[in-house]
Amino acid sequence: MSWGVDNLPYGVFSCPGQAPRAGVRYGDKVLDLAPALHDEVFAAPTLNPFMARGRAAWHDTRTLIQNKLTGDLSVTEAHLIPLEQVRLHLPFEVADYVDFYASIDHASNLGKILRPGDEPLKPNWRHLPVGYHGRSGTVVVSGTPVRRPHGQLGPGVFGPCRKLDIEAELGFVVGVPSDHGSPAGAFEEHVFGVTLVNDWSARDIQGWEYVPLGPFLGKSFATSVSPWVTPLEALPRIPGRAQDPEPAAYLRRHGDWGLDITLEILLNGESVSRPPYAAMYWTPDQMLAHMTVNGASLRTGDLFASGTVSGPERGERGSLTELTWNGTDPIKLASGETRAFLQDGDTVTIRATAGDLTLGEVSGTVR
Repeated sequence: MSWGVDNLPYGVFSCPGQAPRAGVRYGDKVLDLAPALHDEVFAAPTLNPFMARGRAAWHDTRTLIQNKLTGDLSVTEAHLIPLEQVRLHLPFEVADYVDFYASIDHASNLGKILRPGDEPLKPNWRHLPVGYHGRSGTVVVSGTPVRRPHGQLGPGVFGPCRKLDIEAELGFVVGVPSDHGSPAGAFEEHVFGVTLVNDWSARDIQGWEYVPLGPFLGKSFATSVSPWVTPLEALPRIPGRAQDPEPAAYLRRHGDWGLDITLEILLNGESVSRPPYAAMYWTPDQMLAHMTVNGASLRTGDLFASGTVSGPERGERGSLTELTWNGTDPIKLASGETRAFLQDGDTVTIRATAGDLTLGEVSGTVR
């Protein structure tokens, strides 16, 4: 079962007339953790207090839940609530949000689109995981409508975005903080789990504003995340992609933090791409190391995302800019319609699988 005891993603839910609280998904139900485990940390409206407990507590709690769900269900059954009876909320309170640019295929495609005839990758790209700081206040849970942003589109031109895009990403959720002034420790000691991310992008606003300081209004209007956070312990790990040149000492890998995850992008219910996370150049442990090497601190609830996940084939690209080559080769849908970029009323859903596990989905509709 893809939502069985090998998965057990955490989320925050509420029943009608009741306050939000933490739960774990099991099949088509959610386990109400506070009464099931007799632990009031799960009565909080966010996962942050539990995530702050650290890796040993994460492991012990996961083992306890697995034992309860594989043993005598006569008591636990009373705390399993059908999903159709609950509302799902933003699973954690977002502290800071950082977005990376970790796919060599995505970065190369954008370089070819935006700088034809030049070297696709900038000189620094293979030496460090490029990223930028986003806005935690506009991270929203799956299902939240996304308003088409307005902004400057060129000299003297202001109006609604005409090139509204998506970015299929994997997000990493920090549980344990780090000290200000010191680099973070081992990746698995800080990062609680992963969630699916759609970092909505206004390409025309971004294209006009981003020189010389990078993404700003073209990115900050909405970032959607799944209501489920899958623990690191559940994920199938593989070696990261080979890197050339060898990274700086602080970026050298310790352990395998490549992830065997396949994402899928659906536009109005139709599958248009299947980006493979295994193809990513920079692994999440390297992202964390780079993000904190200057002494920047981590906080419980920090979210850092991979950037667009893309593979080498056309059917593996993680953004419409790549899939349509900046609108010059639109997607042809089964309905007969075409899309260069998103139209009002379009719904985008990103879902993912990791072996036999389902990582949930993140969805949003443009209004």
